[in-house]
Amino acid sequence: MKRLSGMDASFLYMETANMHMHVGGVFILDPKDVPGGYHFEKVRELLEARLHLLPPFRRRVVKIPFDLHHPLWVEDPEFDLDYHVRRVCLPKPGGRKELANFVAEVIGRPLDLNKPLWEMYVIEGLSDGMIALLPKTHHAAVDGVSGAELAAVLLDMTPEPRYVPPPEQPWKPERIPTDYELVSYAMISLALHPLSAYKAINRTIEMILNIRERNRMLEMLGIKPPPSLFSAPKTRINAAITPHRRFSFTEIDLEDFKFVKNNLGGTVNDTVLCVCASALRKYLTAHNDLPQESLVAMVPISVHTQSGGNEPGNKLSAMLVSLGSDIEDPIERYKAVCKATSDAKEQDRAIGAAALMDFTEFATPALAARAARFVTSRRTFNKLRPMFNVTISNVPGPNFPLYAAGARMLTFYPIGPIVEGMGLNITVMSYMGTLYFGLLACRELMPDLDKFAKFLNQSMRELIEAVKQQAPLKVPAPAKINYAVRSL
Repeated sequence: MKRLSGMDASFLYMETANMHMHVGGVFILDPKDVPGGYHFEKVRELLEARLHLLPPFRRRVVKIPFDLHHPLWVEDPEFDLDYHVRRVCLPKPGGRKELANFVAEVIGRPLDLNKPLWEMYVIEGLSDGMIALLPKTHHAAVDGVSGAELAAVLLDMTPEPRYVPPPEQPWKPERIPTDYELVSYAMISLALHPLSAYKAINRTIEMILNIRERNRMLEMLGIKPPPSLFSAPKTRINAAITPHRRFSFTEIDLEDFKFVKNNLGGTVNDTVLCVCASALRKYLTAHNDLPQESLVAMVPISVHTQSGGNEPGNKLSAMLVSLGSDIEDPIERYKAVCKATSDAKEQDRAIGAAALMDFTEFATPALAARAARFVTSRRTFNKLRPMFNVTISNVPGPNFPLYAAGARMLTFYPIGPIVEGMGLNITVMSYMGTLYFGLLACRELMPDLDKFAKFLNQSMRELIEAVKQQAPLKVPAPAKINYAVRSL
């Protein structure tokens, strides 16, 4: 048994009927050159042979009675691989529309919290003979970085799957503790950490006071501080969400982002944020809903390196970034985003990654879960300003080809969750010189999500053209720019 960290547990507490806290992705694979030919059983057998390298896949969550403390991970005595690995076939013609609709349907269903918190769909019937994998894992088990590490366990660098030695000790399921044992465990754990809880509370209060003082000093100097929670403007995509989802996806060459940042300064991530800001500006303008204030993005930050350890789970911080959506000129918008990310990073360093993780470690489970249910049931964000407007996450990926059960991975579109009041999540991952955008939205708030995907490509083109008009250029323009949405 192992207790969930406060950060991991917080994603369980956030789960409601409308807010599903799982992450996923769509791997599109080419099975033409699979040694011996492709078959579903090859995928299942590969997964079964590597389960010992995927600790979260055989663990289930056991909650403490009365939510006295964070839940436990227990090796599931009823684990059934065939429940989690599912074979499906898309309706003809198996194109982007059919795939996006199926993904939206799957992502719109919650995971069973009484079983290990993952599913994987092997999707056949795609056009041109392609297949796809759709893994879906609860955020309580993984974040973007640890999720990518788990995916790497299933992937190989050659068409011939590598040999993975069996575990030194066979896997052993665990007995589910009784309620008495769970309550006793919780009480002992709480009794051992009163000083830690006291220190965490003090650090949290000190952090809040430091940030308030820092922002006050910036304002006295005539400098606008980074945005705070609930300072974002309200838009059509910022309201109470439903359980229904839309999914869309697109891709843009990584060289385009490097071209912009090499000429204008900043980073690839700054360019991603600017392109997303421009697409949001276009989308809201098309709906006559562009606010005069700048939109605010929540940008997750991985702190795996700082915190150390390779255990799957969440090691996250986050920063709030003003997107400059109120600025018409794309170059000026880019400069504003670069400054905003720099300011937000400075504030994040002032807060410290440990502060957020300490706070969640000693948060009250019962109160957190009830608060999430109250917000959903009362549709609170139909009345309030949003905490922020959109989540934008950028995870680096490999620049070399990968294979799953012998099939070459062509593309990977990541999927992050949407939360109450924020009806859009943009998650980006790089692979083989391309940035792949996975877009998840509330169906009722963004029914025309495909339009937003096209605006991303248009925004990249406009930014490239604006940079070309700047003189002198630091680097040559990309030799080839393809902004059309690619086929499967």
